[in-house]
Amino acid sequence: MTRASDRWEARRKQAVEGGGPERVQKHRAAGRLTARERLESFFDPGSFVEIDPFVQHRVTAFGLADRKIPGDGVVTGFGTVEGRPAVAFAQDATVFGGALGEAHAGKIVKAMENARKAGVPIVGFNDSGGARIQEGVMSLGGYGEVFLRNVLLSGVVPQISVILGPCAGGAVYSPAITDFVIMVRGQGQMFITGPEVIAAVTGESVTMEALGGAETHGSRSGVSHFSVGSDREAIGLVHRLLSYLPLNNLEDAPLLGSREPSAEATERLATTVPEDPNTPYDVHDVLERVLDPASFLEVQAAWASNLVVGFARLGGRSVGVVANQPKVLAGTLDIDASTKGARFVRCCDAFNLPLLTFVDVPGFLPGTAQEYGGIIRHGAKLLYAFAEASVPKLTVILRKAYGGAYDVMCSKHLGGDFNVAWPQAEIAVMGAEGAVNILFKREIEKAPNGEREALRRRKVEEYSAEFLNPYLAAERGYLDDVIAPAQTRARLLAALALFAPKREDRPARKHGNLPL
Repeated sequence: MTRASDRWEARRKQAVEGGGPERVQKHRAAGRLTARERLESFFDPGSFVEIDPFVQHRVTAFGLADRKIPGDGVVTGFGTVEGRPAVAFAQDATVFGGALGEAHAGKIVKAMENARKAGVPIVGFNDSGGARIQEGVMSLGGYGEVFLRNVLLSGVVPQISVILGPCAGGAVYSPAITDFVIMVRGQGQMFITGPEVIAAVTGESVTMEALGGAETHGSRSGVSHFSVGSDREAIGLVHRLLSYLPLNNLEDAPLLGSREPSAEATERLATTVPEDPNTPYDVHDVLERVLDPASFLEVQAAWASNLVVGFARLGGRSVGVVANQPKVLAGTLDIDASTKGARFVRCCDAFNLPLLTFVDVPGFLPGTAQEYGGIIRHGAKLLYAFAEASVPKLTVILRKAYGGAYDVMCSKHLGGDFNVAWPQAEIAVMGAEGAVNILFKREIEKAPNGEREALRRRKVEEYSAEFLNPYLAAERGYLDDVIAPAQTRARLLAALALFAPKREDRPARKHGNLPL
């Protein structure tokens, strides 16, 4: 061994050890993988190539001159994931608690630039206490550089954030800009200010988990898209998620072999949706009988569950699915569902994934809380997203499609390429009860007291027979066909094959003004 190789070996050993054996042991004792173990588990065996293992901070104040560790608390590099290239970084909580400083940020920025130039996904394994206080504005500047790259890469390459430890302050904004956030239950937390600051400012007492844990962000705030039980489960989920996505916005997602639902499942579609428009059902049953079996990956399942969104495959092709959920709030659209749907639709459009929309919606959720909360503005987000999307858009109306919600749920009027309905579909401004109460109010009031209810019921039946059907829309070309439920998969496959190469010319502009 030469002096140079000895020096290299010592530096390399120090970089691999991170914060030292004691801190690494404590980290593992909590059931967590180290930063390097996370990346080695994430990439295909033997494919990980590390970048910048010897980078160190250049700060001398606060005793940091004597606390320099090669790598500076983050491991970065590239490799392959199931044979496809990707870039990733993993923050090392054993080094300065994973806190971000100038050099630390520079490594992440370089990784992001590599992903941009190569046109490949970037995955961040986040485990950081936030800005490194000792570095002051240099740390804040580092965050700003990362945020800028998040925005520049948005819609260009997939960005996925995995939250594996407490992430506070600036550490949460980068994940919030990325396409998907995955949190480990009981381990990952995200919050702008911690419990101690909240207690001092507002007097509220809250735990870290209740404030920013996976359950909170998965079901209440909508910040997180997926919640998992461990580091390895998170890594497996990232693998699955990437399998639905292209490497970048100029490519198509991988095409896999098609799997057909059973003949029994197809036949059962006819009875999956109850004929009574007021009877709830689980729209997942419809999806499982139309899409490739076991291919549906639901996104944000615990938040705004009156709207179901997720990735799936149809004939082996990746698609984005949006569906009203009649068993939750009758499938109405509210503020959270509109925001959830809009974000997902725009993600699919950015990465060339066709959109399949399954409609059973009685309208927007009424109430003062919704109106004061801005349902008009939030509902417009979903409308805007569907209208803006230029990917193939296929829509199936399963049952109800009332009022403005009919338009919003990817109707022909918003550029739907293939719009069909099942025979029991009801397309109208509103349900029969509400319509009759408005249209025939005076006539019913003039009838003798003993005859009013009978008259009202008769008018409801007449209105339902004449207007609550799919044929008025079909006569005007707003629907391309009315089909039997069992025909749904075959028709969608044919339409998807036709519109797969779809291209649309839109007016030149810098960008639209989305109603945020």
